[in-house]
Amino acid sequence: MMLIAAGWITILLLVGGLTLDRTLTGLVTRNLDDQLGYMLTAMVASAEVDSAGEVFFNRPLGDQRFLEPNSGLYWQISGPGHDDFPSRSLWDRSLKVRAGHFDNEPHIYDSNQFAGEPLRMMERSIILPGSDTKWWFVVAASRKELDAQIRRNRLILVWSFIVLGAGLFLMAGIQTWYGLGPLRRVRMAIKRLRTTGANRVTDPLPLEVQPLVEELNGLLAHAERQAEEARMHAGNLAHALKTPLTVVMNAATARAPDLGDTVIREAAVMRRQVDHHLARARAVGRRAVGQSRAIVAESVEAVLRAVTRLYDRTRFDLDGDRTAAVAVERQDLDEILGNLIENAAKYGGGSVFVTIDAVPEDPATCEIWVEDDGTGIPEAERTRIFDRGARLDTGKPGTGLGLAIVRDVAEIYGGTVELGESEDLGGLIVRLRLPRAAV
Repeated sequence: MMLIAAGWITILLLVGGLTLDRTLTGLVTRNLDDQLGYMLTAMVASAEVDSAGEVFFNRPLGDQRFLEPNSGLYWQISGPGHDDFPSRSLWDRSLKVRAGHFDNEPHIYDSNQFAGEPLRMMERSIILPGSDTKWWFVVAASRKELDAQIRRNRLILVWSFIVLGAGLFLMAGIQTWYGLGPLRRVRMAIKRLRTTGANRVTDPLPLEVQPLVEELNGLLAHAERQAEEARMHAGNLAHALKTPLTVVMNAATARAPDLGDTVIREAAVMRRQVDHHLARARAVGRRAVGQSRAIVAESVEAVLRAVTRLYDRTRFDLDGDRTAAVAVERQDLDEILGNLIENAAKYGGGSVFVTIDAVPEDPATCEIWVEDDGTGIPEAERTRIFDRGARLDTGKPGTGLGLAIVRDVAEIYGGTVELGESEDLGGLIVRLRLPRAAV
């Protein structure tokens, strides 16, 4: 920021200084040109031709410098076939006129015809009354005073702009340092988080950085939740594996005759528990990566194609908004819907009805209904059925983890699962609510 400010200040000062220098130089030069113009007009107004055809002034010019030799202000009238009519200030010198053309208007230019004395000259061609001669009226002034004034102006400009530039650089530096002060305070606050073990930034900070602090606190809270979830998963998995391992160790220590069957049975239990917790861990990891998005209809159709092969006598119906999208990873959505639709086919009476976006009026949530025509679940058991390993119908194969996985993964994404009684089919209805994906 300081380098950019310094660069722009330098460029603007240079452009402004050059522009102001040219303006002041032009003003001073035009002032001298105006004075020469007044003198040339006075010469023309005072000039006459005598009986011999020579030019003369009927009244003297008012500036005393025309009478002082080498005073720096000169005039001269020249005509072909006539002697030059010069001012006394020229003394023994004469002005070289650019003859060969006729100037109806005054013509002004710089000349170096006098050694060590640059001149500013104005000339004009005049034909005086009573004469056919083309007379050249010339007035000249030394540029020494003009150039000295220009140098003084430039010196004042240079020093003024140096002081102005230094002041602007200093102000830009102070402004940048002061403006970035809140960020340094945020850095120190973060450093105190690391050294003191605090979990939030609570320091009073300016309004400009409050959104940054709020996002930082949100990130810290998110990381804290993930760490807590990781600790909880590790504790749950350790607790779930402890009992099967104890059973296997006791059977092995006692050299039980059914040791092989025991190991196989308990290993299957441990594998189900590991799969369950891995599913939760994958969902948490994918949720932390960024904003997820999945089309519900595509996931439902993929699950139906797989489940139809297992339950070919079950009739599956799909209805609702096929463009609805949820903020869930596609793999996790497939796992949720796969468990729900498979349970509906397994425990239903032969009909499964899936409705996407059943409550379209809710702008924040997409509600998915999975209904079957089975015997349903008693209201008293609808809470317990979500526990890991809980099963109401033990006559059919299963692990008792399906609904537990559905609930856990849905909650990770901010969703909910609710059981009820289907009004259309008479069996169980599962109302799955998931956050709607941003458009």
